[in-house]
Amino acid sequence: MGGILPHVPLDEIGTRSSVFLATGVGLASATGYGLYKYLANYWDNQPPQKWRQVGELADLYIYPIKSCGAIRVTHMDCTIIGPKLGLLRDRIFMVTRTDGTYICARTFPKLLLIQPSFNEQFEQMTLSAPGMPDITVPVNDLFSVDPVKAWVWGQPVTATDCSEELARWISRFVLNEESGLRLVFYPLDIPTRPVRERQHVKLTARDTGALHNSTSFMLLTEASVGDLNRRLQKPVTAQQFRPNFVVKGPGAFEEDDWKWIKIGETVYRNVKPCNRCSVITVDPETGVRSNENEPMKTLKTYRMKPGLETPVMGMQMGIRIEGTVQVGDAVYVGY
Repeated sequence: MGGILPHVPLDEIGTRSSVFLATGVGLASATGYGLYKYLANYWDNQPPQKWRQVGELADLYIYPIKSCGAIRVTHMDCTIIGPKLGLLRDRIFMVTRTDGTYICARTFPKLLLIQPSFNEQFEQMTLSAPGMPDITVPVNDLFSVDPVKAWVWGQPVTATDCSEELARWISRFVLNEESGLRLVFYPLDIPTRPVRERQHVKLTARDTGALHNSTSFMLLTEASVGDLNRRLQKPVTAQQFRPNFVVKGPGAFEEDDWKWIKIGETVYRNVKPCNRCSVITVDPETGVRSNENEPMKTLKTYRMKPGLETPVMGMQMGIRIEGTVQVGDAVYVGY
């Protein structure tokens, strides 16, 4: 009995065969498409083999505190967490409200007047601001402080509080109050935030840096700033756009079309154009906002991109090969 097959009508056999065939084709198509997408994404993220020189590094900047002053350097290490020299790291500190939500120079322009500096060993930070006594931040000690709640663009981040003394100093300068603001520190060596939904599709979690808005590196060219200045009554400097890299040599806005960038032995992926907010309307030397809303007003006349609500200036980059760069290094574009 066990060897007798059940009777199945021929028309049912045909129907089942059609279903199995269709299912097999569907699975093969889905698998093939998934493999295609995987391979396309893989090769799209592989650095090219050929490069052409387009210019050289003119300036390098690190911004230890989000929305505060820059430190100009002649060389720096470029890592997955962002630019750094020892404990001098890019966007590794930020000012928050007492509930942990960060504030920036869009709302509090005086933040731009807080000027950090580091000692020769890049282990101790000192803050200066108009009308305020200098105050020291022992950065090494912050690694052993218990974490507190903090947020960047609604995303929770690991942070440690710098001290009551620094909280009072920041609050007095920015708010003219004894409290209300805190200074917090990011103690990790790797990015931990996922990509926000509204950010560019090419951005990956490894590109988000420490406490950065989008990516851990931003590049701008001297020619792009020069092109803008020819349209303005009052010229601006590259510093008003807060770049890490300033490149001389390429024509205005050539960086828009760069896909891969090589500086020294480091390699970067152009993730997205840098869309600009109202911080660029604040003079970083005076902390005063432009009454004419410049240069934002002029940029809106010729630097808008499809799908973006604000003009773009410069490029946001994610690092793919880490290393050290210095002023004067050649800048290459892959092709």
